[in-house]
Amino acid sequence: MRLIIDTDTAGDDVFSLMLALTRPRVEVEAITIAHGNVGFVQHAENALVTLERCGKAGVPVYLGAERPFTRAPLDAAYVFGHDGMSDSQFAKAVQRPAEGHAVDELVRRIMAAPGEITLIAQAPLTNIALAYLREPRIAKALKHLWIMGGTDNGVGNVTPAAEYNLYVDPEAAKIVVNAGFDMSIVTWTETLRDGLFTSAQLAELEALGTPKAKFFTDVNRASLAFARETEGLDGSLHPDALTCAVALDESLILESEQCVVDVETLGELTRGYLSVSHSILPDIEVADPALKRRPPNARVIKRIDQAGFFAAMKQALL
Repeated sequence: MRLIIDTDTAGDDVFSLMLALTRPRVEVEAITIAHGNVGFVQHAENALVTLERCGKAGVPVYLGAERPFTRAPLDAAYVFGHDGMSDSQFAKAVQRPAEGHAVDELVRRIMAAPGEITLIAQAPLTNIALAYLREPRIAKALKHLWIMGGTDNGVGNVTPAAEYNLYVDPEAAKIVVNAGFDMSIVTWTETLRDGLFTSAQLAELEALGTPKAKFFTDVNRASLAFARETEGLDGSLHPDALTCAVALDESLILESEQCVVDVETLGELTRGYLSVSHSILPDIEVADPALKRRPPNARVIKRIDQAGFFAAMKQALL
């Protein structure tokens, strides 16, 4: 697999990178940085530190969009700590961000290898939208786009209607989901179902005693505390790593559905809402064009093998 990961590296984004960087026969060709979880430059630093911890220094890290299309940036330091790594004070990485802009690199790399690059989007979708607007042909040239974002007719993690990645830049998200990519989406709703590592599983990972396992445990401290104290969960949630795991091994997908998806950009209470609906209905005449049925534009992942996901993460930490 030839892979690019677009990320706002903090907390679980780190673990997604670790899954990909340690997987045999997967080549992470670039990491592109978007605004999001914590400070923009810190996202790049966290990615660079993760590369070093996985023995993959040299994978280029490109800085991208520093802000959403229309709104002020919105961080999630309250979940991940100010540095996005549970304020662990890791030493600064030797490697520095590469020359060039993430959007230019996305366009260049995808168009240079049509049908070969898989892209995992685990941040607000600003970089992807800008790349598409610059070169619309990437929608057909990309092998597959994996998105972590939105909800599947469930409750969001920022507002009742919206999940963080889509809420932060719904205009970008709307462009991307309607661009014509061959696309799969892992939602927050599915994360709540199959993306939890229980306290017992986290103890099993820590007990591995490897440098990568210690790194995982250190980075996960803040989001684990947030999940326990704020959400009442017995463990921590891993939406980005869950998305990466199924992108790397689709046999972990137990149930999925081809759906019509779109993103709300105007609603006062529903801004950032991912609309997920069925499209296979009788072809009937309707007076209101808004009710006209559209063909599916995304595969929505409904159920994932949690034990298989945990096993993949455990293997990555050896």
